[in-house]
Amino acid sequence: MPFSSKESHLNVKPSALNRQYGRNVRSDNSSLSRDLLAQLWIEDSKMKSNRRKRKRIQRVRTRDAIYDNLPSFQMRGRLFSGASIPEERYSEPVQRVFKQPPLSQSPTGYLEPASPEEEKVAPLLARSNLVITRDIEWANLMLGFEQENRYAIVDACYPQSPVGLIREQSNLIARQVLRTRRPFVAYVTDAMGNELFRVRRPFWWITSTIYVEIDGKEIGVVHRRWHLWRRVYDLYLGNKQFAEVVNPGFWNWTFTLKDIDGNVLAQVDRDWRGFGFELFTDAGQYAIRFGNADPMFHTGPVGMIQDLKISHPLSLSERAVTVALAISLDNDYFSRHGHGWGVPFFVVGE
Repeated sequence: MPFSSKESHLNVKPSALNRQYGRNVRSDNSSLSRDLLAQLWIEDSKMKSNRRKRKRIQRVRTRDAIYDNLPSFQMRGRLFSGASIPEERYSEPVQRVFKQPPLSQSPTGYLEPASPEEEKVAPLLARSNLVITRDIEWANLMLGFEQENRYAIVDACYPQSPVGLIREQSNLIARQVLRTRRPFVAYVTDAMGNELFRVRRPFWWITSTIYVEIDGKEIGVVHRRWHLWRRVYDLYLGNKQFAEVVNPGFWNWTFTLKDIDGNVLAQVDRDWRGFGFELFTDAGQYAIRFGNADPMFHTGPVGMIQDLKISHPLSLSERAVTVALAISLDNDYFSRHGHGWGVPFFVVGE
């Protein structure tokens, strides 16, 4: 069928244009009009543009699928090292990459929040056992340059992903000069980076003191008592002491919290991570065992740490003070002075 007018071929579909174009090429007695060629060029440009858009959308979806399927330890490494993880997607609404693992203890009875401050920290502390791992400080290891401490917090019942993070904030010069006696503020957050409470430690010379603050309100204190060889700590909630830690010192790495009657309330264990880690790095690991006085409290799967037998569970505020104790122990006894070892760039393991 010949093209008789300009209006007739401008309204033809692209597939029809292609068929008619093929017939016109094979026909000896028909010619192509300029308007038809222009229309074919426009349709071809539109098809190329649509293909480019589809490829771009496919690349975005593939990238998102890669981030969604990354192993949990790789995702923790990205967040732990300060690297940015894309949370905004072109084809989907904004979503968070991390999710807070479920609680391993029911927030009832002793663990029922008694204040807005306790309700805020419940998603992190309503758990039977926590494992706090310090990140490797490569600048400290290679050059003796003191870095800000960073830690990951994992629920022993859900070891695949973190339930919280700890990041120190301190002055650069004070870190190099004062080393382990430097003042700092450590921000304790959940897995998504939302601040739950702060741990503040001022400069100390003989004995250290560390404070726990929630929304700017001081709720507890950990005070180190001087002793020639023992490691003694007093834990306070407000102005009332609720626990004491007396460690024999030397090679004993277990710190047990006891009340005034000598009953066990919780325990902080410094775990051995291997000869290479312990000799060359500050990457310590601490297991906080809050125990389980009532089996009905436990709601999560069986963890990799056996529950501690205790007289009664600590409240959420007292557990926040216990986390501050673990941070104080790491800085008081288990941190190197950052003189540098000059170790080659390879991973030191067991």
